[in-house]
Amino acid sequence: MRTSRTSRDTAKVAQALSTPIGRRTRNSNVSALKTFAYNPNATPTVKTEPENVSLTPSLSAVKSDDESSLSELSELSEADTADIEDLLEPPSKRRKRDASPIHPRALKRSASPCTPLKVKVKDEPDQKPTPAPKQRRLPARTTRDIDGSVKVEPPSNWETMYDIVKKMRAANPTAPVDTMGCSELYWRASSPIDRRFQTLIALMLSSQTKDTVTAVAMQRLHTELGDGPALAEDIKIKQEDDDSKPVDSTLNLTNILAVDPTRLNELIRTVGFHNNKTKYIKATALILRDQHGGDIPSTPDGLMALPGVGPKMAYLCLSAAWGKHLGIGVDVHVHRITNLWGWNKTKTPEETRKALQSWLPIEKWHEINKLLVGLGQTVCLPVKRRCGDCDLAGLRLCKSEIRGLEPTMPKVKNSPEIDEPKVKIEAL
Repeated sequence: MRTSRTSRDTAKVAQALSTPIGRRTRNSNVSALKTFAYNPNATPTVKTEPENVSLTPSLSAVKSDDESSLSELSELSEADTADIEDLLEPPSKRRKRDASPIHPRALKRSASPCTPLKVKVKDEPDQKPTPAPKQRRLPARTTRDIDGSVKVEPPSNWETMYDIVKKMRAANPTAPVDTMGCSELYWRASSPIDRRFQTLIALMLSSQTKDTVTAVAMQRLHTELGDGPALAEDIKIKQEDDDSKPVDSTLNLTNILAVDPTRLNELIRTVGFHNNKTKYIKATALILRDQHGGDIPSTPDGLMALPGVGPKMAYLCLSAAWGKHLGIGVDVHVHRITNLWGWNKTKTPEETRKALQSWLPIEKWHEINKLLVGLGQTVCLPVKRRCGDCDLAGLRLCKSEIRGLEPTMPKVKNSPEIDEPKVKIEAL
């Protein structure tokens, strides 16, 4: 089917104005529209048909239509000489939308030349040796068995720590509690009932007081409480090695009841809270005389009913005076050290006592007080702990160990005897 020239030119214009299917540049659009630019110097070209071809009447009509369309185009070009390229807008390019907005600072960094970023490459796990899993320290904890019974699990590694500290204390028994503890301040020549009473008085004086100060106050009560005061330096607490006749102590229930409170307060003035302790001792003496036949009670409740006597004094007195280990005497040293070790997490000594008694074997209830008190007086001090002198250092057993501390008391090792060089003398 033959089409007219006008229809062909219209198709070209529509193709130029349509969105390009493939990748087309601006030059391609310009070349396609060059045929429609106005050129006054161009000569019109007329297509001639061969003579032997017969034209139908319809062909003449088509020619007339072509001439009319050309005349219209020439009139438009003369009226407005602007190029059609200037009238057409170039096809807009679609911009890909970024998933994340770009920060202005990032644009500045990208525009300005900068050094390339260093990429850290992690080492492969095969190159590094895998460290051994660290054993976790666990405090005492409560568990429930299948049958519903409640069981308290002891802390991890507690036996190892206990044995190490026990050997360390036995090798160096230089703590004040070893020689001047309350269990050692009774008079050896006194009767059993008086020795029990003296142990109770020593415990009452030891509250908030150092062992050395308590020992001095007890020495004065042993020698200066009666009517005829003796010289303290002429009388020894231990009389086993003395061949002379043992001298009895002046500290007994009868003398305490008879002494004036002012005089008693003067004898114990070096201990802490001596005014209150004077009142407690006088009131205790009356209760022992009236309710217990002159002897001290043999039960924790009976001892704790006395004025100024708490759980710590009661259990220590039962253990030292009666030989009954019914509880643990927990003072500030035992409470502090067991929390430092991670054995328990308690806030008061009474909570520590209940926590220790829930899992510690009963055969260790008597010795743990003296063991840890001595450790707290020599090595594990309340201020400036000497972790370098402790045998637990470096074993990763103590939770609160201060690493890197040098020992203040270096251990002296027996060096082997050095042989003297032998000189051989030869006669010339």
